Amino acid sequence: MISSRRVTPHWWIFSPAWDIAVFWGSCVFSLLALLVGYHLGILHEDSPDWTWVYAVLLVDVAHVWSTGFRVYFDRNELKRRPLLYFGVPMFSFVAGLLLYSLGSQVFWRTLAYLAVWHFVRQQYGWVALYRRRAGEPRDWTYYLDTATIYLSTVYPLLWWHAHLPRRFWWFLEGDFAHLPVAWVSYLTPVYWLTMLAYLVKMVRSYFDGKGHPGKDTVVVTTWLCWYLGIVVFNSDYAFTVTNVLIHGIPYMALVYWYRQKRLNNDRQPAFRWSQVIFPLVVIWLLAYAEEMFWDRAMWHERSWLFGSPWDLSGFELLLVPLLAVPQLTHYILDGFIWKRRETPDLDQAK
Repeated sequence: MISSRRVTPHWWIFSPAWDIAVFWGSCVFSLLALLVGYHLGILHEDSPDWTWVYAVLLVDVAHVWSTGFRVYFDRNELKRRPLLYFGVPMFSFVAGLLLYSLGSQVFWRTLAYLAVWHFVRQQYGWVALYRRRAGEPRDWTYYLDTATIYLSTVYPLLWWHAHLPRRFWWFLEGDFAHLPVAWVSYLTPVYWLTMLAYLVKMVRSYFDGKGHPGKDTVVVTTWLCWYLGIVVFNSDYAFTVTNVLIHGIPYMALVYWYRQKRLNNDRQPAFRWSQVIFPLVVIWLLAYAEEMFWDRAMWHERSWLFGSPWDLSGFELLLVPLLAVPQLTHYILDGFIWKRRETPDLDQAK
């Protein structure tokens, strides 16, 4: 339902400099990582440990824990909806336990598709937020924007499903189901025609003096990174650097910005490194602790970083669902905490 109140148009979420740095910055970082991978001869290989550290540990896992600054480290927010905020982790553990009891493949496939939906919805959420900030009407441009951002993410994913096996996977090998190639081939012309239609609309809007650079940045960078990382290249390294960075970095920026806005009584927050370092250190330490338990208890892949393995094979049924609680909680809560009625102050700049 569209609100009847007037919304002051605002073309940016954070500020022109912040938005460009966050969205184009993470995209350019991804493209530079591809270039580095090419020069090092690893573009078509598995991710080396140093890539895993900065992309997965410090961005992907850390952005999951950044939800804590939106919810669990905010006493007033936690008191406002305790049933939701304490109930979701408990539900996540019970649901994970039930899924894992049906088999590890059932558990990991379900978790993979939840993660995929979360990643897709986040990119749509950025576009919706830009439209919301600008007060754009629910006209034909809404439907074109929506179709474009969804196809930018869903089409590469379906292409991936139709061209299994690939040299990369979401969590574990075999966590995606196979789809007939024909299904995706029918969608291909729709995909490219939609991208072309958005491009024409985007160019025309700038000629008409109504260009929306923030929203266009999200659409273009999403299309570029998802297509390159999934369709063009066929490697774990390329998928990791294109998929993770444009997802995790903007999310952490949003959490920081929203938290500072509330601490400053809804005034536009200024960027200060002294206020960034503390939350970053906290979520990096939490991410390290989580991955240490995963590695020492389950994966046994990075003893150089996390220490010697533990023999906890008899506790796998309880341990895996427990360790997955932060991820599941993040996926579920993200569908609640950024809804329009929960964040009315995101409607306009103040």
